[in-house]
Amino acid sequence: MKQTTNAIVMIRPVAFRMNEQTAVNNYYQKVLDGLLPSTVNAKAQQEFDTFVEKLRAVGVDVTVVDDNLQTDTPDSIFPNNWVSFHENGDVALYPMFAENRRQERREDILDTLEEKGFEIANIMDYTSAEEDGIFLEGTGSLLLDRANGKAYCALSPRADEELFIEFCEDFDYAPVIFEAFQTVDGERKLIYHTNVMMCLGETFAVICADSIDDKKERKMVLDNLKQDQKEVILITEAQVNNFAGNMLEVRGNDDKRYIVMSASAHQSLTPKQIAQLENHAEILSSSLDTIEACGGGSARCMMAEVFLPRS
Repeated sequence: MKQTTNAIVMIRPVAFRMNEQTAVNNYYQKVLDGLLPSTVNAKAQQEFDTFVEKLRAVGVDVTVVDDNLQTDTPDSIFPNNWVSFHENGDVALYPMFAENRRQERREDILDTLEEKGFEIANIMDYTSAEEDGIFLEGTGSLLLDRANGKAYCALSPRADEELFIEFCEDFDYAPVIFEAFQTVDGERKLIYHTNVMMCLGETFAVICADSIDDKKERKMVLDNLKQDQKEVILITEAQVNNFAGNMLEVRGNDDKRYIVMSASAHQSLTPKQIAQLENHAEILSSSLDTIEACGGGSARCMMAEVFLPRS
């Protein structure tokens, strides 16, 4: 199984704004005072378009789908939370915490991929769990080590343990389960998505180990990464706040690997951390300031990786 892919799906926003329904447990979101919604969306579109250009310039196969105005989906720019694509042709659809995010799941996006020659064999649909108030938000909640058959999950209101274990059984992953915290107004609160504090590359892992308060859990997670010969690159909670955990390794022209992150994530890294990452792949960063502030997500959240077979 490959850990990285050349193909990704990205959703261009049409009505991007801070989503009041996700702000209840995404403490990275901020209100941008004094900006009209149309200005926020225009800035987000500009950041999105520049980001896509940079990815395509190095040979990443980006399928861009426009969001539509019929649905009120301010977070549609983060498709990795509702869908994941797998090498055997499986597509998984996930239950979403915020009601207005459930409209992001669109069959026409799957049709677009099939038109491009990707083959979908089977759809695994977990979305009925929403009726029971149970959520698992795609590769936001799940960090898949596809090559080593492990799935990492920081439990939270958006990542249910039993449903995560069910996913692992269905897709043949060994579950690695823990809790990760951030400090909010002096209190330790659960981090809403695993991919905010951790990134898995082919030969490295970026992780904020300090966010795993339980020492046994922290050791267990780090031991799993080391067993699989990944170089562990530690980041701080302050760097997590700059989305340094929200990176993704992708492939460009000639299978060259790139570690994709936002400009704020890149700027937050120390020279030593940058050198460590550059031992594995070239860094590609782009300014996503508006998207990060209003959406509380960053570069990794914007990219749904496509591992489907191609005809």
